[in-house]
Amino acid sequence: MADMVHLIKLCVGAEKVEDLIDRQALHANTGPAAHVTRMWPKREAELLNGGSLYWVFKGAVLARQKVIGLEERIGADGISRCAILLDREVIRTEAMMRRPFQGWRYLAAQDAPRDLPKGRSREEALPRALSVALSEIGLR
Repeated sequence: MADMVHLIKLCVGAEKVEDLIDRQALHANTGPAAHVTRMWPKREAELLNGGSLYWVFKGAVLARQKVIGLEERIGADGISRCAILLDREVIRTEAMMRRPFQGWRYLAAQDAPRDLPKGRSREEALPRALSVALSEIGLR
């Protein structure tokens, strides 16, 4: 059985989790949510073994979505791309600071932030300065 790995990606154009939820709601009747990317994950088996896509908003991981599949998409330019199929449920996580990067990266399961308890899922994020300070001393 394959180990599990996650992906981490900047949520470009979104400042808060609600922006992602609203954007995906526009296409809610077309099946699972999908994020299309140029590269196909080489660690596909590990990703599909319970992995999630963790979303970074303005320097902090704040949410995740379970990866439910990968499929090929051919763009208007004829180039093959990878659609990362996502469960529609957006799960809020504890804040974890992350520097900007391009594309997506693998995230080891043990390094992923914990989910927020269900009752705390609508709470506002901590102020950025406080999140940074907590992250710097290892308290995420």
